[in-house]
Amino acid sequence: MCRELDGVLWLELPGGQRYELVTSPFDPAIANPGDGAFHPFDESEVRAAIAALRHPIGRVSADLYLLPFPRRYGLESSAGPGIVLLSPGVRPLARERQHAEVVHELGHVVHHRHLPDADVAGWVRYRTLRGIQDETVFVASAPHADRPHEIFAEDFRALFGGADANYSGTIENQRIAPPASVAGLEDFLLGLVDAPLALSARPNPGRGPLAVVAAGGDGGALDLFDVAGRRITTLSPERTGSGWTWRWDGRDARGAEVPPGVLLARRRGDPSAPPLRIVRRP
Repeated sequence: MCRELDGVLWLELPGGQRYELVTSPFDPAIANPGDGAFHPFDESEVRAAIAALRHPIGRVSADLYLLPFPRRYGLESSAGPGIVLLSPGVRPLARERQHAEVVHELGHVVHHRHLPDADVAGWVRYRTLRGIQDETVFVASAPHADRPHEIFAEDFRALFGGADANYSGTIENQRIAPPASVAGLEDFLLGLVDAPLALSARPNPGRGPLAVVAAGGDGGALDLFDVAGRRITTLSPERTGSGWTWRWDGRDARGAEVPPGVLLARRRGDPSAPPLRIVRRP
């Protein structure tokens, strides 16, 4: 997935993301050249860190990339919805550091899947439980250790990572309570995976085309049924920010216009979740 173009090495991912890579530790972008070489993550350690997880992360689908070189405009490891980019070090990476970083980044994947920013009520609950309600201190633009996303990822690592991931016995922000001492925190994080993916339709009630949206989750086909349980059509998801959208043109699988009435929408990945009720006006 690495391609050289005009003397520059690029990482090109299947989803279309493209990153310039820094191939020399003596590049001005690298503050400390270390021992003069880049040292990528060890695949066996990454797999071991995942295997040691004690959290049922649910239907999280993510691709983990072990980068041979760091990205020019994102030197550190990072994660987003369904993706983890593990950046090499300028010295050999200790087993414990690899485990800690892998589980921390998986914590980010989990919050993108189960507690996206659009879930305002969920974040209020988490902030209150964690004692980080003060948005003059705990905000995305704050120093790294005070960012709510980073605190979540560290809580995930500390509570659910294996022994190697927790070799330090601490979290990055040592000014707040240790995760294990916060009553209800572990149950809150465990409970996130059981929450059904909340769907909503726009417009609803309405006529003509509509869109079904979800604030988070990992997509999946969406089936539309009539009230008798007959499947009308199946919609494919498209990524929109940290969530998903299923667009419907108002027609069934054969292309015929669906008459006014009540429809039910259910995502195939959530068979136990209650269906979304959609009302189509004349």
